[in-house]
Amino acid sequence: MDLALLRTFVAVHRAGSFTRAASLLGLSQPAVTSQIRTLERQIGRPLFHRRARGVTPTAVGDELAHKAAPHLDALLRITETEREAAGALRTLHLAGPPEFLSLRVLPVLAPLVGQGQTLRTALAPDAKETLDGLAAGQHDLVVTTSRPRGGLFTASALCDEEQVLVAAPYWAALVDRAELLDKGPVALEGIPVVEVHESLPLVTRYWGAVFDLVPECAATVVVPDLRAVLECVQAGGGLAVLPRYLCREALDSGRIVALLDPAVPPLRTWFLVVRAGSLGLAHLARAHDRLVRAAAHW
Repeated sequence: MDLALLRTFVAVHRAGSFTRAASLLGLSQPAVTSQIRTLERQIGRPLFHRRARGVTPTAVGDELAHKAAPHLDALLRITETEREAAGALRTLHLAGPPEFLSLRVLPVLAPLVGQGQTLRTALAPDAKETLDGLAAGQHDLVVTTSRPRGGLFTASALCDEEQVLVAAPYWAALVDRAELLDKGPVALEGIPVVEVHESLPLVTRYWGAVFDLVPECAATVVVPDLRAVLECVQAGGGLAVLPRYLCREALDSGRIVALLDPAVPPLRTWFLVVRAGSLGLAHLARAHDRLVRAAAHW
């Protein structure tokens, strides 16, 4: 059986789409369709059900993928080992939110540069955008708080991020902590809100988890970077919900104050996502392993 046909088949099986698989393989969509039809004729059975949006594998298709994919991934690892031995320079394309990449991910991956590897980053706060880019082959590795579904991706949990309700000392002194615990956000009325978007994504998540309420406030300052939100809060711009890793130093120094210490703080989980089978690429596997090990101490 032709290995090229099997490679195309596994790509379609993982992508769930001829078009998406074609993009990843660097082929035209008609070429992918033709290869799948050729493989189906050789096997004598259909491998996919054609749907309005993509394809789903038949039982025969699932069985073939289960048998073929591990061997194709192993061949990829052998090829990559030979490329590294020959001194081939590889580039890792990384994407994720700017704050987490800057403060967590890049300090871990930067030492790999110069070891036969270069690095390119896309600072993109939108999870759907980064995962779409990963699916299309624009990125090799993505960090996100959205766990992807489907067979195209492999996701590893990196760490949990605690969310903290904070304000500058001036505003914090005006908050009655007992009233905040007892009556909820009504105790915060009159304090400006700093957020990353008009929809108040961080405040909404915190309000729902801690107070079981939907916020009725509006943002006073909107700035699409958590580092800028922190700076605004420190300067007296109002209250905000921030990840503890980002504001720990400011909390420890007293430049900002945690307004509440809930028994169960709101958490977000960060995931490290790659395309299924791509960890056979040595430079990608090395970066993936380095991040997973580092995240154990975050």
